[in-house]
Amino acid sequence: MAGFLPKSGAESTGYRGLVGPLLLPTWVMVGVFLVIPVALMAIYSFLTKEFRGGVIWDFTLAAYDQFFFNRGLFGDEPPSIEWTYIAIFWRSVWQAGVATLLCLAVGFPTAWFIATRPAAQRGVWLFLVTVPYWVNLLIRTVSLKFLLRDNGPLNGSLMSLGLIDGPLPLVNTDLAVQLGLFYSYLPFMVLPIYAAVERYNFALSEAAADLYASRWVTLREIVLPVVRPGIVAGCILVFVPSLGAFLAPDLLGGAKTFMIGSLIDEQFKGSQGNWPFGAAVSMILMTLVMIVLILYARAQAKAERRS
Repeated sequence: MAGFLPKSGAESTGYRGLVGPLLLPTWVMVGVFLVIPVALMAIYSFLTKEFRGGVIWDFTLAAYDQFFFNRGLFGDEPPSIEWTYIAIFWRSVWQAGVATLLCLAVGFPTAWFIATRPAAQRGVWLFLVTVPYWVNLLIRTVSLKFLLRDNGPLNGSLMSLGLIDGPLPLVNTDLAVQLGLFYSYLPFMVLPIYAAVERYNFALSEAAADLYASRWVTLREIVLPVVRPGIVAGCILVFVPSLGAFLAPDLLGGAKTFMIGSLIDEQFKGSQGNWPFGAAVSMILMTLVMIVLILYARAQAKAERRS
């Protein structure tokens, strides 16, 4: 192993000189599949919609104005706040937040259970958690809709047991959308928390028990602060994709459960889509997410400096 470690400053400088060429493929991938698409989306958000579809290369703020203000059918009325899109945006935040809480409520005990199994069994449990991701998200969402529909297995089982007299209207409801988001992104919560719990020193819990601390006090004062980075990472990994999801709202929800991802998706469908408006909504969504992540990163940096 020692033969792979630099033995002098000159050798260390030589190793650092290899970092740039080795990272070149990564930078190319990031540029082609992240920077360029986001830049194109930002440019399109300032263009003008062409009447027959597509865009006109005439830069304007009309797409952003359409999101925030209502100027009437012909655009000649005094501007008023456009609550329709703001309500859709708020509904998306609320749905994503509820889905994140559901995933946390189930994901934390699941991750704790897996991390406390014998080492030989953990791989099996992790395998079971990730098995659903072997199937396409569209197929999984359609399967969930089949399960929840009026004549589906869930309602059929409840009626056969005599628990309900008629089928429960589960599809096209907020509950169905939340279940779809929960089902889609639960592993994103389990895996980061599992990684944090696996590194947890259980001797701390034993020491707390020796000092007559209750299980609740041990969980609140010792366990949660230690595994908090995993919890926060899991919440971010669930909340962000849930915020922009469109499969679950489209297939499991209805007009009353329309979310921001569905709104963006509609703008790029067919020849009558509004590409600049769809791009503007995408940029607004991305900006909100980036602001939240930056604020969290700053809070974390301050907390680390204090500690």
